[in-house]
Amino acid sequence: MVIADLHAHTTNSDGTLTLETLADAAETAGVDVVAVTDHDRLHPELATPVATVDGLTVVHGIELRVDAGDERVDLLGYGARRTDDLEALAEHLQADRIERGRRIIRRVEERLDVELPVEPRPGIGRPHIARAVAETTDYGTRKVFEELIGSDCPCYVARDIPDFEAGVEVLREACGLVSLAHPYRYDDPAAALELCADLDAVERFYSYGREVDTEVVERAVDRHDLLVTGGSDAHDETLGVAGLDRDDYRRFRAAL
Repeated sequence: MVIADLHAHTTNSDGTLTLETLADAAETAGVDVVAVTDHDRLHPELATPVATVDGLTVVHGIELRVDAGDERVDLLGYGARRTDDLEALAEHLQADRIERGRRIIRRVEERLDVELPVEPRPGIGRPHIARAVAETTDYGTRKVFEELIGSDCPCYVARDIPDFEAGVEVLREACGLVSLAHPYRYDDPAAALELCADLDAVERFYSYGREVDTEVVERAVDRHDLLVTGGSDAHDETLGVAGLDRDDYRRFRAAL
């Protein structure tokens, strides 16, 4: 039974949850703990590494994309504090996101000859743009990614990200735990899992929408003596799709 969903996004990045709606969504899902892990930025209303919001335990986290050489991967930092280095990195990444968003929007508008109801702003991501395209055209959001703004698509613009070592260093200083997110979403899961030698944990529980070989991640857990994390990666209001049971959360919280 999932009692801790440790991967959720709010309107602070590209989700639809807010701190005001978080407790109700958690109650609906039967979840006692939620980690807010917005992309490349801390949540401005969470002042401590762990908080209580309307009776819900909220772990302050961050999801940070890094360049690991052959592949870009996502790291989850938990129990986040505002250090100078993390805030400087987040500020840089948000400025880059705004410029990247502006360029993607312009490319899509020129290609489709439309005006999109979305403006570049802090926290903007491709899901915002995909939703705006879906509102304006007969494209669904999936088709937007597949044909317009996905990697190698004509309107795609890469964003600036730190390398793996620099990202880990900043997160280690600011966070209680650093985990590799959704290892089976990468082209080479085994190679991505080798990065866990320098991390504390791996996102063991995640809904991929397909069957995966869990033995690969289990071997990494044993080999690198990792904690396990898990979450829904919620960008909507639905929590509890994946996460930790009470025993795994107890180990996570003790380490945090």
